[in-house]
Amino acid sequence: MKDELVRGTAWNGAVRVFAARTTELVAELQRRHATMPTATAALGRTATAALMMGNMLKGNERLTVQVKGDGPLGQIVIDANAAGEVRGYVDNPHAHLASNNEGKLDVAGVVGRTGYIHVIKDLGMKEPYRGSVPIISGELAEDFTLYFAESEQTPSAVGLGVLVDTDGSVLHAGGYIIQVMPGIEDKQLDRLEQAVSAMPHVTALLAQGETPETILQFLVGEDVSIHDWVEPVFKCSCKRDRFKQTMISLGKNQLRTLIDEDGQAEIHCHFCNEKYLFDQNELEDMLNQAVRE
Repeated sequence: MKDELVRGTAWNGAVRVFAARTTELVAELQRRHATMPTATAALGRTATAALMMGNMLKGNERLTVQVKGDGPLGQIVIDANAAGEVRGYVDNPHAHLASNNEGKLDVAGVVGRTGYIHVIKDLGMKEPYRGSVPIISGELAEDFTLYFAESEQTPSAVGLGVLVDTDGSVLHAGGYIIQVMPGIEDKQLDRLEQAVSAMPHVTALLAQGETPETILQFLVGEDVSIHDWVEPVFKCSCKRDRFKQTMISLGKNQLRTLIDEDGQAEIHCHFCNEKYLFDQNELEDMLNQAVRE
């Protein structure tokens, strides 16, 4: 089944709901960065959360999620937009730990239990919106729940999951976000809390063949109105011509140094792991185009 993200409402608008299957997206991230299983789980959970958060935006708006914990994984960075396009990376893709006491991948161990989650939104304004919350568990779902409560004042329930096979490949990945709207009735809130407590793990549901829409039905019943459907996709904005212009902007002095010392230049995109090699002839052409010394 293809990846998909759905957005909707339930209970006459009392809750806003998002759910996603991101198996192919997370598999592409794993392939590009050759992540070890625990790093794959952390990267995939963050990418799934950022995907759904991006769907809360409009038009050309986009956001960047940074998870900066004190674990061996280092920083996780994910870019996402309203169209379902996602890219991302981790500082140390080979970070991996033994399973935790529950026999599951120790995501909190590689992320760390101290640090911050930063969310930067480019909303087309003069200055971007910035929100930050401390990491409280490192498992990430709880941490994003805190982000919505404190930075956006929107009580939410977040579920995230990535199931990795013994060979390191991604079997299932996905998640959900349920957000409480103003005016929700107490009995509705009690019902939601009970549903979240009893909710099976999202990857277990995906393994059973459940879809994002039916996952939402586990939480809010069949009274779900789907307003938007998006197919998530990995997409990086890096381009060879863009890097070329960046090289030209370095100026004649730095370009001469590159030509004299190395005879070539290689630029690495952290987000997609692609490498762009510029040979001596290309560097000399850039040198002729450069304006400043």
